[in-house]
Amino acid sequence: MRYRPFGTSGAAVSNLTLSLGQDTLAKGRGAALELMYTALECGVNSYRLETADPVVAEVLGEALSHVDRKLVSVGLTLGLGDGRSAQRDFSARGMTAAIDRALHYSGLGWIDLAALQEPAEDELPRSSLDALKAMRATGRVRLLGVAGDGAVMDAYVSTGAFDALLTPFDLNSGWPVRHRIRSAREQDMAVFAYDYFTDRRKRRRGPAAPVKKRLFGFGGGGEQHPERRGGDDAFGFLYRTQNWTAEAICLAYVLTDPSISSVIVAADEVDRLKMLAATPERDMPPGLAAQIEMARVSRAA
Repeated sequence: MRYRPFGTSGAAVSNLTLSLGQDTLAKGRGAALELMYTALECGVNSYRLETADPVVAEVLGEALSHVDRKLVSVGLTLGLGDGRSAQRDFSARGMTAAIDRALHYSGLGWIDLAALQEPAEDELPRSSLDALKAMRATGRVRLLGVAGDGAVMDAYVSTGAFDALLTPFDLNSGWPVRHRIRSAREQDMAVFAYDYFTDRRKRRRGPAAPVKKRLFGFGGGGEQHPERRGGDDAFGFLYRTQNWTAEAICLAYVLTDPSISSVIVAADEVDRLKMLAATPERDMPPGLAAQIEMARVSRAA
């Protein structure tokens, strides 16, 4: 594992931030604890609670109770309540209750980063921001962040009221996202990336064109795999690179940007987490970065 500066806080966070939510508990409490212990053994010191779910917070608190609290960073997503309902809540009372609930069940003492999840332009009242700043002044929250995509994020970045930006970032991210990241860094904001990988094999494709057969029905070649059809997918090479998975390549590519403090990953299996945790120590194969840039240009065209 490698580490990068966490904004202006003076702390350092691991290249990977493990995201924890209700899916983490799908295989039971024991499996969730094993996953978190594995993350610690791999050097991951940054964790993100997807909601203020009390059970997830309690399990994370149990896992982190074995290490010095000052050596780990814990983030909390605000605006989604406890994750058990679809109702969004950016009120001062709602977000304060979410922070108190997460702290009570986890026993962590403080939240390192409280991030608002995609607030609309008119969804965050001034009273809510004042309440968060008051909690930051008392030490219950160390840093404030904003997460999401779209032009409204530019407005939130420009306010100077936030310490971190959480943004989608992948191989095909365009100029608006890259410009937003650069603006955040100019504001001395830490930048966390998520949605770094989209499995293109799972995208639904239209019906294949009929294959013309040659004389007596032979020589048509049959239907080729979508990844082997020339020009069908500019990023098909991601699945043909030896000793690399497509997800690991996408993760390694995002980590080549020095503006990214950490990449948020979700893993529900120990083996997959170990694979992701080993990626920051690996160098991408020669020429692969250039191939990715050519694919980006081809896709844009």
